[in-house]
Amino acid sequence: MNKLIAALIAGLFATSVFAQATAPAAPAPAPAPTKTMKAESKETKADVKADAKEAKTDAKADAKAADAKSDAKVSKTKAHEKAVKAKTKAKADSTAAKADAKADAAK
Repeated sequence: MNKLIAALIAGLFATSVFAQATAPAAPAPAPAPTKTMKAESKETKADVKADAKEAKTDAKADAKAADAKSDAKVSKTKAHEKAVKAKTKAKADSTAAKADAKADAAK
């Protein structure tokens, strides 16, 4: 156990010695912008604008599709309501006709 602790402490001291590296000399100055760098930045900006325009177009298409879907849902609901009304009216007419038939038969 004592040997293990001694080895761990020795390793700790050894790593601390290597961790204290000398500071590097002066950092290299950044290169001056050149024509190729400017052209690349313009190209990058154009790509970003194209991507944004494409995303905007996709968003509009998605909105139109969602709007069409909701319109279809509304028209389907209206058609269903009309069908239900027609069915209840037909049932009421049928019930009234049966009642009239029974009344005529009873006379």
